[in-house]
Amino acid sequence: MKRFVQGDSRTQSFLLPEALDDYVTDTNPVRVVDVFVDELDLLQLGFEGVEPALTGRPSYHPEVMLKIYIYGYLNRIQSSRRLEREAQRNIELMWLTGRLAPDFKTIARFRKDNGKAIRNVCRQFVMLCQRLDLFADALVAIDGSKFKAVNHRDRNFTSAKLERRMQDIEESIGRYLLAMDTADRQEPTIAKARTERLRDKIAALKEQMRSLKEIEVRLNAAPDRQVSLTDPDARSMKTRGTGVVGYNVQTAVDTKHHLIVAHEVTNNGIDRDQLTSMAKLARTEMGVDKLTAVADRGYYKSEEMLACHEAGITVFVPKTVTSSATAHGRFSRDDFIYDPQANEYRCPAGERLIWRFSTVERGLKLSKYWSSNCQQCALKENCTPGPQRRVARWEHETVLEAMQTRLDHAPEMMRIRRQTVEHPFGTIKAWMGATHFLTRTIERVSTEMSLHVLAYNMKRVIKLLGMSAVMEAMRA
Repeated sequence: MKRFVQGDSRTQSFLLPEALDDYVTDTNPVRVVDVFVDELDLLQLGFEGVEPALTGRPSYHPEVMLKIYIYGYLNRIQSSRRLEREAQRNIELMWLTGRLAPDFKTIARFRKDNGKAIRNVCRQFVMLCQRLDLFADALVAIDGSKFKAVNHRDRNFTSAKLERRMQDIEESIGRYLLAMDTADRQEPTIAKARTERLRDKIAALKEQMRSLKEIEVRLNAAPDRQVSLTDPDARSMKTRGTGVVGYNVQTAVDTKHHLIVAHEVTNNGIDRDQLTSMAKLARTEMGVDKLTAVADRGYYKSEEMLACHEAGITVFVPKTVTSSATAHGRFSRDDFIYDPQANEYRCPAGERLIWRFSTVERGLKLSKYWSSNCQQCALKENCTPGPQRRVARWEHETVLEAMQTRLDHAPEMMRIRRQTVEHPFGTIKAWMGATHFLTRTIERVSTEMSLHVLAYNMKRVIKLLGMSAVMEAMRA
């Protein structure tokens, strides 16, 4: 081994052994975790066990357990069993906890029993970002992404899936019965062996059918007609390509520094009803009076646009194209120009579509317009297959038109949305690995997501401001 860098002998003794602090550099992120948790008021945040019990075995202080979890999620170690091993061999974690090494059950129980308090810790870091003036632009991008739950597809049932499963079992039983008839015509020794094997298969299928009948009763009683056996709160959701059984995580991300200012875990696979609640939550977390939010077309819903307008939140959401006329190559609704003074529309042929009556559809008050000259129009084939082309107008249509005008004058908003809100989801999913969430039920999953968001934001702020500035702000 000559002319190579030489290491120390494993059996060498030292008169003055090195301290743990010598192994943790001043620029190690673990020091930020230590300062952050030390400055928290754990009792006010709602942690259990802050005050020690007068009797019984001494417990670990919540401060130690919280440091273990934040360190674990910063370093892509989410499992309680893995955290137990790391506490026994990881020098950084030994430094952080003072060589304490709780067992995995204690670690897991802390996360289970202090879910709300851990979520409050995530909010505390967002408030720190607010004090550091990192949300000055008051512009956020809102999006949702599907995360897999601890529930396999085969243990999630909808009415259609249950019906298909029962039909498959009935067909399999029919095939086995025919096979038994065929086996009866074989030699007695062969027939006996085949018949016994087929009877066992049929008995197993009948047991599966009995279980499916029990699930059908639960399915009919469920409000959303869906049952998950492993994680009762997980739901089957559509994604690009194949579906996923999991949760729909909503986030609002600051467009300047790409910090997650607000997040929420839902088991509703559709984003259309989430815009107002997420925008209001982001505004509260950022501590601003006025907020601008941008989202993709999956959030377009007339009632949500109106709610944001009434709340003083400016939104940019592209309109969804659902018109059958556009799909068949005919004039779209945008080809009809509204005249607010005359309260009428002008069609591509120059004809006037006047107001006829008002009605209520799906809870929305609509006015209907059409012209009496459609039958003689030369452009009728390009307009409508019916007697006349009718146009409906919502009573708050001006709100939608104002938003479309804003979007036409700021087309870069969609590019800003895409480059802001997409990569945090990709980063967090990469940290999670293939399994995504490790816990069950929406409350515990929300706690787990808060730890991921806290770790993500902490890394971003350290990257933006540097270690010294972050720790100084935490101590201030």
